[in-house]
Amino acid sequence: MSDKLKKLTGKNPNDFEPVAYSLINNPDVDLFCELVEKDDFLFDFVKQNVASRLEKVCNELNYLNLLNFLKYYSPSYEDFIISTLVKYADEDLTDKMLELFENGTDDEKTYCAKYFSYIQDPLSLDFLKENAYSQNSALASNCASTLGILNDVESYNKAILMLDSDDEFIRLDGAKFLVSYGNKNAVPTIISAIKKSSMAENMAGELLYLTDLFTVYKNNQREGLYIANLIINGLGEILGLAQVFDFQLYEFLEMVIKSPKTSSSAAVLLNAADKFETLTENDEYLFDETKETKQEIHDIKKLLSGIAMSVLYGLIDEELNEKSEFIFTALEFTENEESIRMLLKSSNPAIVIKALEVLKQFESLTSDDKNTALNSVVDENIKNVILAI
Repeated sequence: MSDKLKKLTGKNPNDFEPVAYSLINNPDVDLFCELVEKDDFLFDFVKQNVASRLEKVCNELNYLNLLNFLKYYSPSYEDFIISTLVKYADEDLTDKMLELFENGTDDEKTYCAKYFSYIQDPLSLDFLKENAYSQNSALASNCASTLGILNDVESYNKAILMLDSDDEFIRLDGAKFLVSYGNKNAVPTIISAIKKSSMAENMAGELLYLTDLFTVYKNNQREGLYIANLIINGLGEILGLAQVFDFQLYEFLEMVIKSPKTSSSAAVLLNAADKFETLTENDEYLFDETKETKQEIHDIKKLLSGIAMSVLYGLIDEELNEKSEFIFTALEFTENEESIRMLLKSSNPAIVIKALEVLKQFESLTSDDKNTALNSVVDENIKNVILAI
C-alpha cells in the first residue's frame, strides 16, 4: 500500500484531507486505481470513510474530473461518484455518458448504467438492454436495475420467458435479471423455474436478493423450507459461507426449530445439521473466511445441536415419494429400505440412481433391485450407469 493510500484511508485529517483534495483536483487516477484494487482488503467502514472524504472535495468546478475514474469500477465508490455527477448534470454531461455507454469499457458502462437510473434519458434504453446480460455481473446487474427503475415492461417480459428455456444457463440469466430488476411479482415464477432446474441452488441464491426466506415461508411454508434446503445444499460449494448473513439463516433455522415439526422441516433440519457439521470439521471450508463468518457458522452448528434428532428421523420418510421437493434429502437420511426400493420404479432416472446408491451404501443392493431399476428407464446411457453401480 502506497504512502498516499495509507494517509487517505487513515484516521488523521491532517493526512487524509490533502490527499483527498489532490486525488479529486489533479485528478490522481493512479491512486484511485490503487484504491479500487484494495477493495477486498479494506473494511467497509474504511471505504465508506474514503467515499465521504472524496465526496466532500467535489464541487461544481471539479466534478467532471470524476469521469477520469470511471475506468475503474468499484461498488464502494459508485454511489459517491454517480450522485456527484447527477448533482451537477447537464445536457453535455449526459451526452458524454451516452457516448461512454456506447463505446466505453465494461467498467465505464457499469457507472453509466447507474447514472441513467437517475438521469432517465430514453436514449440510454438500447444500451441498457444491450448490456443487461453481459458476462460482467456488475454491468448486467446495473443495467437490469435501471431498466426496473424505468419500468421497461418489454425487458421484464423477456426475462420471464427465459425462465421457461430448456437451456439452464438462460434460465439462470433470466432469474439474475429479474432479481436486479426488482419486481417482487416475479418471485412465484422464479420459484416455479427453480423447481424444474438442475441449477436450483444457484437460482435460490439469486432469488433471496429479491425476497427473503421469511417472506417466502410466510406465503407458503413448504416453499420457504424448500428454498432454505437449497441454500443449505449450496453453502460452501456454490454459495459463499458469508451469505448466511445475507439470508439470515441462523434466524430462519431458529424459527423452524421452534415451530411444529413436519416432514419438510425435518428434512431441512437434518440436512442443516449434517452440512454445518461438515463445514466445521473440514478446515478447507472455513480457512479463508472472516472471524465473523467463522463464528456465525459455529453458532448455527450449536443451534442445531440441541435438536431431538429422533423426532426428525421419525418424520423424514414421509418425503420418500418422487413428487416431493425433498426426495433427495430424504434419501440421504432414511433407513427405510422398503420405501427406497419402491423408488426404483420411479419415472425420474435421477431418483432411481440415487435409490440404488443408497441401497449399495446399506450393502443391501441385489440383482433384483438392479433389474427393477433397468426396467424403469429407457435411456441407454442411464442403463449403463445403473449397471456400473
